[in-house]
Amino acid sequence: MAYIHREAHRAERIGWLRAAVLGANDGTISVASLLIGVAAAGVPQGSILLTGVAGLVAGAMSMAAGEYVSVQSQSDTEEADIEREKKELETDPEHELEELTSIYIGRGLDGPLARLVAVSLMSKDALSAHVRDELGITETLRARPIQAAFASAISFIGGAIIPILAVLLAPSGRFVEVLSVTALVTLSVLGGTAAYAGGASVAKGALRVAFWGALAMVITAGVGRFFGAVV
Repeated sequence: MAYIHREAHRAERIGWLRAAVLGANDGTISVASLLIGVAAAGVPQGSILLTGVAGLVAGAMSMAAGEYVSVQSQSDTEEADIEREKKELETDPEHELEELTSIYIGRGLDGPLARLVAVSLMSKDALSAHVRDELGITETLRARPIQAAFASAISFIGGAIIPILAVLLAPSGRFVEVLSVTALVTLSVLGGTAAYAGGASVAKGALRVAFWGALAMVITAGVGRFFGAVV
């Protein structure tokens, strides 16, 4: 019985990991900053919570819509390239064979072997061979707009719900302090987790995300305090 050696590479998960971390970070930073800005203006807890829920819904829909439009554009481009490749295979198969052969030569095969491989692959599924090796489109990496939109919205909600819960459970008059600490801890965990999964420094990843989150919250708190004092 042949032994099948399976290797797990970090690059295989970097796509979904990037989207998930981006959505969660955005949810935490956006909603926490929004709530801190409103709290710094001196509004009551009920208004702060209402603002947080509105920010969560608006942010999740914005993330979903933005991701859908972006990935759908990529999907449209892929479909157009595949359709063009299909027509070229119908009208000039010999040129396409030479094209595939040259790709394999560029990857290190000698001429006769490269042509043999190209002929063999094209005899089974010519379009799939060209889509994979010429266009670089694989089933694993195909653009999926609905999936991307749903994942972005869910990850945003997951990140945004934490600052809302922090305000809900915080003692009266301590919203800003509790919210700031909770958001920074959450961002540090997210940044460290993403760095660990990607093989990078956990400490650097955590500090990087926490720094930008803290900067956003400080600026928003300043704006909220300023306009609260003016009003």
